Amino acid sequence: MLIRRAPRFTASEITDPTLYLSRRELISGAAAALVLAPGLGEAATPAPPALQALSATRHAAFSLTEPLTKVEAATTYNNFYEFGVNKDDPSRLGHTLKPRPWTVQVDGFVSKPKTFDVDELMRLFPLEERVYSLRCVEAWSMVIPWIGFPLAPLLKRVEPTGQAKYVEFTTLLDPNQFPAQKPGFFGFSSLDWPYVEGLRLDEAMHPLTLLTVGMYGKVLPNQNGAPVRVVIPWKYGFKSAKSIVRIRLVSEQPKTAWEKAAPQEYGFYSNVNPAVSHPRWSQADERRIGEFRRRPTLPFNGYADQVAALYTGMDLKKNY
Repeated sequence: MLIRRAPRFTASEITDPTLYLSRRELISGAAAALVLAPGLGEAATPAPPALQALSATRHAAFSLTEPLTKVEAATTYNNFYEFGVNKDDPSRLGHTLKPRPWTVQVDGFVSKPKTFDVDELMRLFPLEERVYSLRCVEAWSMVIPWIGFPLAPLLKRVEPTGQAKYVEFTTLLDPNQFPAQKPGFFGFSSLDWPYVEGLRLDEAMHPLTLLTVGMYGKVLPNQNGAPVRVVIPWKYGFKSAKSIVRIRLVSEQPKTAWEKAAPQEYGFYSNVNPAVSHPRWSQADERRIGEFRRRPTLPFNGYADQVAALYTGMDLKKNY
């Protein structure tokens, strides 16, 4: 029998989650009941291991006072494309990731390149808890208490040279741990693995840029980017690379994963900007997960006072 592979599709063909989110929430209870009922639903996903608690000092100056997104929502409805395109793929498939042992190579145009064990990083730099709003390009957002430390001290430790202009982040490449990296993975083959993201050096050195190792008082769950990710709260969520294995300082602007996959939709800067629409939907308002009303999108996701000066004189519609 001839078996035909489903045709490859691109990022532009992925359904806007805002079209189905409300319906998904209404039926989630019924779906859960079916899965739990004896003899019904798919085989149960292995239970995730208990997460280690992390103590951190709240950084009040960089923390929102808005109500937090429920931890259940933040850990079961999110993007992590190495596990697939559906929002529940990361929590459903995340057990395949092994976050220990783990190292992060920091190199490129630096005087003191070094490979750090992730636990060494957590000992070297004091951990802070910061409540950031993270907004996704599909026009939904969450408010999450992240735990980590500013990226700047780590970069200073390796001593960037004068040639360093950008910072490139690379995610783990391992199809055994990340199912969507396997050739012909059903439903997703648009990205050129490994996942690569980047920042200008001054963006990376900004005190809001957080190298993140935990959330909600515990270490990062696999589905949220364990064991280490970056969080840049004034940019769309896909800029915050997860499961990082390399931080490289480079002289040229990195070509990022989504720029290569869909350059007409995803630019290098990806600052939250209500005045710049995505080709398939407006970015002028957003829906906070857990709420039904929509709210106006704020420039730079509400962090304009802190970061707008980074882009003085730039055309933010051209440099989207």
